[in-house]
Amino acid sequence: MTDSTSGRPDDITSMASEPLPGADPAASEAERVAALVEQLAREASDNKDKLLRSLAEMENMRRRTERQVADAREYGITAFARDVLAVADNMSRALSAIDPQLRETADAGLKSLLEGVELTERELLKVLEKHGVKKFEPTGEKFDPNLHQAMYEVPDSSLPNGTVAKVVQAGYMIGDRMLRPALVGVAKARPKPPPAPPPEEVAARAEEPVEELAEHVEASANDDTDEPAPDIVDEPDILDIPNPLRSPKSRST
Repeated sequence: MTDSTSGRPDDITSMASEPLPGADPAASEAERVAALVEQLAREASDNKDKLLRSLAEMENMRRRTERQVADAREYGITAFARDVLAVADNMSRALSAIDPQLRETADAGLKSLLEGVELTERELLKVLEKHGVKKFEPTGEKFDPNLHQAMYEVPDSSLPNGTVAKVVQAGYMIGDRMLRPALVGVAKARPKPPPAPPPEEVAARAEEPVEELAEHVEASANDDTDEPAPDIVDEPDILDIPNPLRSPKSRST
């Protein structure tokens, strides 16, 4: 099978190398050189574009890799730190469950035990903070749904509405991310009492019943003078009413 592409020029160089009959050899050579220069310039532009794209892709990959390495170094212990928080919470609950009066009257052994638990809790928090885990208690701060979880509302007029009034459970941050939200009670301002009426209105309201009573007494007096007193009808004595069931003899007796 013969190749149909045999004898076909592969590039513009081979086309320019064959001058047409009757053409000027100098003009054909100049056209060939110009076409070759144009082809080389186009190839150089394409190669430069590919090089720049490759360099940009490598730079993006380098930055992305550095960011992933930094995130892995900073947030790689997220799951472990979240599990350790339960230990810190239990130690804090154990210390808060002891009454201060009992702690003062405790013997030396119990005091040493309490001091050891407190020292262990401080050391645990220090180690967590060393690895980027920080504890926060937002008492008195503005409620932030990204960092706080509201458990209930606290009626308190001394704090602005929407302020954290009480911390039920402390929250923790790891780097710039929230590891566990703080469980808080949010202050809710009591409704304000209605404003007191002006003194003129109070005095007018106090005079109204007196005027109404005077009008009522005057109307009653007018009614008594215009209408006669009702006649008093003597009611018959119940003993004088004849009883049909009694015989005449018994009535006469």
